[in-house]
Amino acid sequence: MPLIRANGTELFYDLTGPADTPVVVFSNSIGTTLEMWDGQVPALAERYRCLRYDTWGHGRSPVVDRPIGIDDLADDLAGLLDALDIAKAHVVGLSLGGMTAQAFALRHPERLDRLVLMATAAHLPPPEGWLARARTVRAQGMGAILEAVIPRWFTPPFIRQAPDRVAAVRERFLANDPRGYARCCEAIAAMDLRPDISRIAAPTLILAGADDPATPVAMMAEIRDLISGAEMHVVPEAAHLLAVEQADPVAQHLIGFLEA
Repeated sequence: MPLIRANGTELFYDLTGPADTPVVVFSNSIGTTLEMWDGQVPALAERYRCLRYDTWGHGRSPVVDRPIGIDDLADDLAGLLDALDIAKAHVVGLSLGGMTAQAFALRHPERLDRLVLMATAAHLPPPEGWLARARTVRAQGMGAILEAVIPRWFTPPFIRQAPDRVAAVRERFLANDPRGYARCCEAIAAMDLRPDISRIAAPTLILAGADDPATPVAMMAEIRDLISGAEMHVVPEAAHLLAVEQADPVAQHLIGFLEA
């Protein structure tokens, strides 16, 4: 899994699946890495070329401590497609990845086939909360917010029943560079895509976690109502990281939608 130059930065990526099949891009949530899609890629990689990457400032993508916005992250994705000579793709994003995917759909509509938005938002106030989180991790490191984040990412039964999977997510969260995480917090604080996403014309699937306290079902329904023709499903027994907690049902939703 190499680094590649994209949109003036470097991104760590993984590309797997037959070269002559449609491309599905997976964009990760804030605080995670491309491994959050481990539950979906094996199910899709026989019929799709699956492209995952560590979002700017996360995982193994190098950090440059400069201001960024959601539009910049969308352009990073377009740059990644350019660097890999991919003209068009399905795009799947969760949380920050879903915000990136919405902005990509607006800025690069000709590059988008189908769009999948999971546990995300077009606007996620209050901005003061995100700015405070950025200040905290800069001053105290990723560990300072870990115990507040994990209960929002997973339901209590999953935390009890799948400790190894939760531990792997925790480990990757703690390994993130606080500067990159903070810059992405600041990007979310400044984001409001609500006035624009009604322009998204691509077929769109929305997946919400039934027990997600971070981007609850009502927030996902707001996106559904703004994007003409969008379909929405609520995944039971899932908090924010539904792609990890309910990996198989999420994979089946993806396959059904992409092959429709």
